Amino acid sequence: MLMPKKSWVFIRNTLLVLITFGLPIGLIIFFRNDFIAIEKRIPTTGIAGPLFSILLMGILSATPIPTDPIVILNGAVFGPVVGILVSWMGNNLAAIIEYFIGKGIGTLADFNKQKKYLPFGLSKFPADSAIFLICGRFIPQVGGKIVSIAGGVYHVPFWRYLWTAIVSNLFGSVLLSVGGYSILHGLLQ
Repeated sequence: MLMPKKSWVFIRNTLLVLITFGLPIGLIIFFRNDFIAIEKRIPTTGIAGPLFSILLMGILSATPIPTDPIVILNGAVFGPVVGILVSWMGNNLAAIIEYFIGKGIGTLADFNKQKKYLPFGLSKFPADSAIFLICGRFIPQVGGKIVSIAGGVYHVPFWRYLWTAIVSNLFGSVLLSVGGYSILHGLLQ
């Protein structure tokens, strides 16, 4: 007997949440003894470690893979302050790249002319609303990508998009980086 479609969607979404947030937490727990060695080696990498993390987050912006696990690991590996700064810069880079991907999609699809044919009143969707641009990013896993692509497709003015991304990315970076740091150091004590 086949399961109803709603059950499969629930199972899929539950697995995505567990993998996105559970995997980095599980890795921190599993490799907690190795993190002591990693923490001692991080200062010897100089700027290369944080730059690699920022670039990786920028690269992942062009994929459906969320950067939340990297933010958690940044807090665990670099500590709360550097982890927040690295994650914030990486998420801002990713947001800018995603915006321009969305803008390219909107231009290629001639969205300004096509949006009048969208169903459910989506032609009047307030994509340039600061509330949407900030609060939409707080939807786990997909919020940031949806807001970024929608902002580009709907041709939200870049500076409005940028300041809202900076504000919401700072909040998310603080929350997840401090969480990653707390998980690691709470386990080691």
